[in-house]
Amino acid sequence: MRRPQQIFAVSGLLNPPPGYPPRSRSLLIDHAVSLTGVDAARICYVPTAMGDNPALVASFLDAFADTPHTVSHLSLFPQPSVADVRAHLLSQDLVWVSGGSVVNLLAVWRAHRLPEILRECWEAGVVLAGGSAGSICWHVGGSTDSFSDDLDPVTDSLAFLPYSNGVHHDFPEQPRRAKLHEYIESGLLPDGYATDDGTGLHYVGTELVEAVTLLETADAYRVERTADGVVERPLGARLLRP
Repeated sequence: MRRPQQIFAVSGLLNPPPGYPPRSRSLLIDHAVSLTGVDAARICYVPTAMGDNPALVASFLDAFADTPHTVSHLSLFPQPSVADVRAHLLSQDLVWVSGGSVVNLLAVWRAHRLPEILRECWEAGVVLAGGSAGSICWHVGGSTDSFSDDLDPVTDSLAFLPYSNGVHHDFPEQPRRAKLHEYIESGLLPDGYATDDGTGLHYVGTELVEAVTLLETADAYRVERTADGVVERPLGARLLRP
């Protein structure tokens, strides 16, 4: 049976509220694993956006130590960590992309021809997922602090999904909501979707089928340009429970 094309694009929980229970593995990652539909999933972690930081790789692998899943990683510095990148990624059930610099991620991926490989994975039914940079990358683009905290536009992401993407939409330290509105209103970015901290978007094909969240106070949004300016429509994200 052919597996569906799925993308799960999230904003990780940067600022957990007081009393939020610590976890070795986010419920958003567990949800991504569940989308594979298999009990013992093959998962590949791709930390390009953080410069292949080995501490992040070790932490991700350790988080799955008590599970039946088989976890690997693809590092690209100083050269790919697997002999055949295409074969390795196509053999996975889930590819999880870390947050970090989406601009650097896109540049390195293109140098290694990963966009073509990842599209092939998506079309073959490998679940593509990730947080922040690992969310924007699947869309047309969004606002990014890859260059500075001023939140510049990135408009040349992979565009598997024909939408803009706002991450950490409610982040208090940066005007992420305002910048996304500005870029959509100017036509620099198309209409799209945004996620508060701790919230994810599940697409099947290029259609959004559900938004999920870790927090009752968080949501996801459809963000569109209208004759009266840019408007947001809350999507009513479903609360994930342990």
